[in-house]
Amino acid sequence: TYLGSTCKSIFNQNLEKMATRVLQRAATGLKQTKNGFRAHGQVSVIARSLAAHREDSWFKSLFVRKVDPRKDAHATLLSKKEDNNLYKIQFHNVKPEFKCFNKILEDVLPSIHTDPEYPCELVGTWNTWYGEQDQAVHLWRYRGGYPALTEVMNKLRQNKRFMDYRTERGKMLLSRRNQLLLEFSFWNEPVPRPGPNIYELRSYQLRPGTMIEWGNYWARAIEIRQQNQEAVGGFFSQIGSLYTVHHLWAYKDLQSRDDTRNAAWQREGWDEVVYYTVPLIQHMESRIMIPMKSSPLK
Repeated sequence: TYLGSTCKSIFNQNLEKMATRVLQRAATGLKQTKNGFRAHGQVSVIARSLAAHREDSWFKSLFVRKVDPRKDAHATLLSKKEDNNLYKIQFHNVKPEFKCFNKILEDVLPSIHTDPEYPCELVGTWNTWYGEQDQAVHLWRYRGGYPALTEVMNKLRQNKRFMDYRTERGKMLLSRRNQLLLEFSFWNEPVPRPGPNIYELRSYQLRPGTMIEWGNYWARAIEIRQQNQEAVGGFFSQIGSLYTVHHLWAYKDLQSRDDTRNAAWQREGWDEVVYYTVPLIQHMESRIMIPMKSSPLK
């Protein structure tokens, strides 16, 4: 109680002094008029009133924290409700001398994709063309969420062909990492498309706590970017590097990409989306990728 009273007293005195100095300067000009002395005499009264008004809110702020209540997790608010899809994205950094890396993938991954015993689908598999070199990127979809992921993992441990592939693959890699993702409700689900296409994977590391705000802006922005059918899929991380967003786009070639992106600036609302979402980003990265022969996204 004593500490609280002391803090209030000191704050009140300092605020009154500061307000007095400010108002005294303003009152200097008023002194030259007939009623100047009256304005000058009111300075201390106004300062005391200002201090009293601010004191209560300042003191309460030491103990009160207001939080906007939420009844649902971000994943529930942003992801699709009608299905239970979980995605896994894998990044494999390959030793440059192993030019046969694609071949061992194409011997194994399509067989898992087409086998009805595995509740998973290979959405796409690519080599990075521009960005991080000697890198393979794979995107899997698990229909049924985490139980489907667990089922696939358990079955693959019993699959000798896959385990032999993992052993051989390990000799060829410098590093590997993955993330588990959910898809944004306002993006289309990725479906196989004919080629030839190049693909751009734009990855954004957002500031913690900004995922809902990002989703609100992009729910409108995706309508602008759908006109040329370039939007493939949009995802946000659940496990791995958190507050990460991946946008996947398809173009006929690099010139088509440039033309399409420039055209977006001529559409109403796109400049506003960029203006308000850029401050939410801590880091961003772009990869231009070429589909492997076994990729359903050609």
